[in-house]
Amino acid sequence: MQVLVTGGTGFIGSRLALRLLREGHKVRVMGLGNNSAEEENRALLEREGSEIMLGSVTDAQVTAAVTRDVEVVFHLAAAQHEMGVLDSHFSNVNVEGTRRVLEAAAGAGVRRFVHGSTIGVYGSAVGGEIDESTPAAPDNIYGTTKYEGEKLALSWNARLPVTAVRISETYGPSDRRLLKLFKAIQKGMFIMIGQGINHHQPIYVDDLAEGLWQAALSDEARGKAWILAGAEALTTNQMVLTIARTLGHSGRVLRAPMWPFMAAAAACEYTLRPVGIQPPIHRRRMDFFRKSYRFSILNARGAFGFDPQTSFEEGVARTVEWYRWHGDLQG
Repeated sequence: MQVLVTGGTGFIGSRLALRLLREGHKVRVMGLGNNSAEEENRALLEREGSEIMLGSVTDAQVTAAVTRDVEVVFHLAAAQHEMGVLDSHFSNVNVEGTRRVLEAAAGAGVRRFVHGSTIGVYGSAVGGEIDESTPAAPDNIYGTTKYEGEKLALSWNARLPVTAVRISETYGPSDRRLLKLFKAIQKGMFIMIGQGINHHQPIYVDDLAEGLWQAALSDEARGKAWILAGAEALTTNQMVLTIARTLGHSGRVLRAPMWPFMAAAAACEYTLRPVGIQPPIHRRRMDFFRKSYRFSILNARGAFGFDPQTSFEEGVARTVEWYRWHGDLQG
């Protein structure tokens, strides 16, 4: 098939594109080269045979060009971690950018459109198991605009077969976001903020790529939003201990109460964001230590066979191996 991956120079998008290329599909990647990781991913994808088109989803001419002759679109481009920007930036990319990709895809006769959403639509949900029937309650500009983009995408389903996937925390080879966590644990400098008893349900990136492809092929998945998460719910303490064992460390960490960091994060946002400076610490960065999620993936399993195969322990071992091979971690 001829496939388009927007956000394809990013972590998830590049791994999905590589998977599809190696299975013999023709893959066009739309992305940016804002940092060394994106440039490295772009170069790798080019070597593997992907067509690369650099540009933003906010540009209607670019979206029209990249969707031409495409059968399946994976729309993964998003504003996510930027903090030194106005809220309007998130709306422009996550909502209006999504609208432009939808318009272009419908005009090009795309057969399937998979919209990458996020578990962030559930906000600060705690307690109980979350599934697709759990009400969305986003609590920051990223989650809010991603939910708006998700609803917009699904509203096009009568004109364009759309599936939305709410993606859980994702890790694996080439991820640079959690690399900081691995490095801090290896150096014995990781600070556990709070008690570490909040839950995560991370998904290994290759399991996610498989789930995205299954969702694209399934008629049952059409017109709905689905949760794609790993099979295990782990506390922050358990995650850190697993990473530490894989790295050959004891797992003992420094501990600190939550409230001083939350206060500092709020103060940094209040003073630095209005002048366009990326805060060194912000409240969304604290989500790792305070938000707690446990998900049911039974609906996606029943609808299109989603069944993540990689345990967190195995996924961490593969990730550490890649970091060491890449020179990001010492052996």
